[in-house]
Formats: sequence, structure tokens, C-alpha cells
Amino acid sequence: MSEIVYVKCPTCQTQVAWLPENAHRPFCSEKCQLIDLGEWASENRTIVAQANWHDLDD
Repeated sequence: MSEIVYVKCPTCQTQVAWLPENAHRPFCSEKCQLIDLGEWASENRTIVAQANWHDLDD
């Protein structure tokens, strides 16, 4: 039998079981999932990357 893996909800840091039954994983709830989505949409969260100027040379 495999051991249950627990992760922290990215929004509220609550421990969440990583199970197929958890429809909101890695979040603890739909509320935390929507808060995270709103932060990305408003650009409060971003992934910093260096520009690859070679992609623009067409």
C-alpha cells in the first residue's frame, strides 16, 4: 500500500492530501484555487524569465 503524500496549499499553506479524489489539488479548496487564479490574472504573480531576443529576429 502506498503512503499518502501531503503538500501545502500554495495559497493558505494548509496540509492537503495529494489524492485523485481531491479535485482542487494542490489547493485545499475551490476558494484557494480561485484566489491563486485571480493573483495570476492581475499579474500579482509572475514567472520571471530572461527575454530570448533571438526569438524576435524574424
